[in-house]
Amino acid sequence: MDVTSIIISFIFVLNIALAVIVVFQERRDVGSTWAWLLVLFFIPVLGFVLYLLFAQNLRHIRLFHWDDLQKTGIEKVLLAQMSDINSGQFSFRNRVAACNSDLIHMHINENQAILTDDNHVEIFTDGKEKFDRLFQDIEEAKEYIHLQYYIIRRDQLGKQLIAALTRKAKEGVKVRVLYDELGSRKLTKGFFKKFREAGGEAEAFFPSKLRFVNLRLNYRNHRKLVIIDGDIGYVGGFNVGDEYLGLNSKFGYWRDTHLRIQGQAVYAMQVRFILDWNQASHHHDISYEPNLFPKINSPGNVGIQIVTSGPDSEYEHIKNGYIKMISAAKKSIYIQTPYFIPDASLLDALRIASLSGVKVHIMIPDKPDHLFVYWATLSYIGEMLKTGASVYLYNNGFIHAKTIIVDEEIASVGTANIDVRSFKLNFEVNAFLYDDFISRSLTETFHQDMRVSRLLTLEDYEKRSRWIRTKESISRLLSPIL
Repeated sequence: MDVTSIIISFIFVLNIALAVIVVFQERRDVGSTWAWLLVLFFIPVLGFVLYLLFAQNLRHIRLFHWDDLQKTGIEKVLLAQMSDINSGQFSFRNRVAACNSDLIHMHINENQAILTDDNHVEIFTDGKEKFDRLFQDIEEAKEYIHLQYYIIRRDQLGKQLIAALTRKAKEGVKVRVLYDELGSRKLTKGFFKKFREAGGEAEAFFPSKLRFVNLRLNYRNHRKLVIIDGDIGYVGGFNVGDEYLGLNSKFGYWRDTHLRIQGQAVYAMQVRFILDWNQASHHHDISYEPNLFPKINSPGNVGIQIVTSGPDSEYEHIKNGYIKMISAAKKSIYIQTPYFIPDASLLDALRIASLSGVKVHIMIPDKPDHLFVYWATLSYIGEMLKTGASVYLYNNGFIHAKTIIVDEEIASVGTANIDVRSFKLNFEVNAFLYDDFISRSLTETFHQDMRVSRLLTLEDYEKRSRWIRTKESISRLLSPIL
């Protein structure tokens, strides 16, 4: 036997051994297992290197800790809410929340997502308006600013933000900035130099141990949170960059959805930020102080649960919330998402709803930012068209909103897209809202977006070329690991 045959035989045996490892490691998810086996088959050995980089299992690793959590009193409130809801004695201030007590119970039981019902909510769909308001709140901050984004660009908006934060740090306001290293990979140490000299603190989530080598490359913190003085919270889809102001010619106008919240829901946002910060920070952990959870006198009455999920979670909390909402729908479902790659459970829930007579409306971009993801999206959109769902292609730039509204009564707005990456791989955060006025406002926004969108019919979809069909098929096959 010549040397070449020996090498080929060795690679073949090694690949089988690696495939066995993948099967046992991924046995909970058949779709992901088959996708990785295909990668191993077509890219021997190198495929396993890719697996190590992109498919670690973080479920059994305790990533987040905050030893002072019990001092916030949130755990006692959670236990009391669970007990009262189970016994039917919980006093709901909000009619919509009362009608959806099962969804609320699931989030409390599964994600420890406390229900707050004293919140005031403002909706932002335009980047300039959102950042103008954020800069105003930053300027008025008295004690601290906690800011977390997946992407912070080193461009005009990014520089404007860090300059504003630096000024506040010089005034004695405690300012902490948390960013994802991969999402914000173009940032340099010099970007934070003056900010740190002024007393500000900045940390990267899951930074590379070695240059260009990051064994947690596939697990990114996709959350966007801002908490100011424990009184104001921001959550939604906007990152920090000029494109989010519509200044990137590739995307044009950037259509997103973001919330500004005042009320006790900010407590839950604060806890999430602290947990993420303490995971990333090795020298500046946050300890409990009363001013982190000040008494809030909010004029609002919107019911909110802040729900988080990530690859360390036992359950896919946000996805489960989506499915529960969809399953409860009686009249209508409105969805806006840049990517539509549902797993089998979510796809089945949507198909069943549509076939049952619920009016399902889905809006996606008419232009891709990631080609494979876009083609996979079109593949799943075709299935929804066959059930009678209405699909709209947004033409006025790029739509990045992550919004679901059911029966114009309950809604979810946050950072999680409808794709496997958001449900299983990224660290995400969504606000689940129980309020008919907010839900109707979000529905009205959807209808306004319809005016600058094109209705995609099943007839139009069936006319796509054979080449497009091939790209869809390949992308869909890889969708579990996109």
